[in-house]
Order: sequence, then C-alpha cells, then structure tokens
Amino acid sequence: MTVTAASLRSALRPHASGVAVLTAAGAAGPAGVTITSFTSISAQPALISFALADTSSTWALIEDCAWFAVQLLGADQADVARRFATSGADRFAAPTRWHEGPHGVPLLDDCLSWLVCSRQQQITLGDHHLVVCSVEEVREGEPGDSLVHLHGALRPASSPDPVRM
Repeated sequence: MTVTAASLRSALRPHASGVAVLTAAGAAGPAGVTITSFTSISAQPALISFALADTSSTWALIEDCAWFAVQLLGADQADVARRFATSGADRFAAPTRWHEGPHGVPLLDDCLSWLVCSRQQQITLGDHHLVVCSVEEVREGEPGDSLVHLHGALRPASSPDPVRM
C-alpha cells in the first residue's frame, strides 16, 4: 500500500521540526533556502544531513557546492525563515544581514548557531536529494529558544511546561 503525499503531510503536521537556513556560495552568488529537514546524524564524527527536492530552485544553485552553512534560527527569526522560503525573492538583499564565512559560505547574522560543513555524501531518494555533511566548524550565538515548524506554522520552541526526556 502506498501512502499519498497529502496523507503523509497530514500525519506529520503535529510533529515539530526545527527551522534552519541552508546557505552556500553558488556559482551565481550566494544561495540559501529555509529547511526543516536538517538532522544531526552523529556526534563523533560530527555529521549532519539535509534534504532538498528536485524541484527546489535552490537545489539547482547548490547541487555542485562542496561547502555549506546551516544556520539554526531563533524564535524571533520567523521573518528570516519566510524570506528564505519565498520563491523568486532576493533572499540576501536588505533587510537580510549576512557576511562571508569560511570557504566563502554566507553566514546570516544573529542566529542561535552556525555549522560550516563540507559535503560527504549525496543520495537521491524519491524526489529529494539527501546530503550528508561533515561539520567542520561550529559558531554559537546568543542563547535562546529555537524556531520550529508545527501544525503548518512557525512557532517558538519554548513551552511553559517542557517535557523532560
């Protein structure tokens, strides 16, 4: 039995996903996109992954890049997440504040943290490309709550009654 895309999205809607912005120095200039597919894979060695769809305009800009940055967004950065999710927008124009980081990757200002990563492996799965990266450098910003995607909306991750694991 095959599950439809709509059914899968509906089932996953109550599952919170962290919101990050992936950036790279593409051949045509800085490229970036909002992602909720960011995953920490391993602490030793430090590996992360992200997935982008075949149809993503950003995928066409970064598919050959060797270096990436993942910016973990704070609860107050919903506007940044929306800007980098808007197709056709000049995502790096004002009011976006950014600077060039190691290996030329764009780093957005005022994020919770930044991971500068090198591509290790890429696997095409269904209509997406899963990219596994080695984390080469970590920069931490000011502490704060993260931004999550939950029930189809962007929300602060904080809760008055956190669940302890």
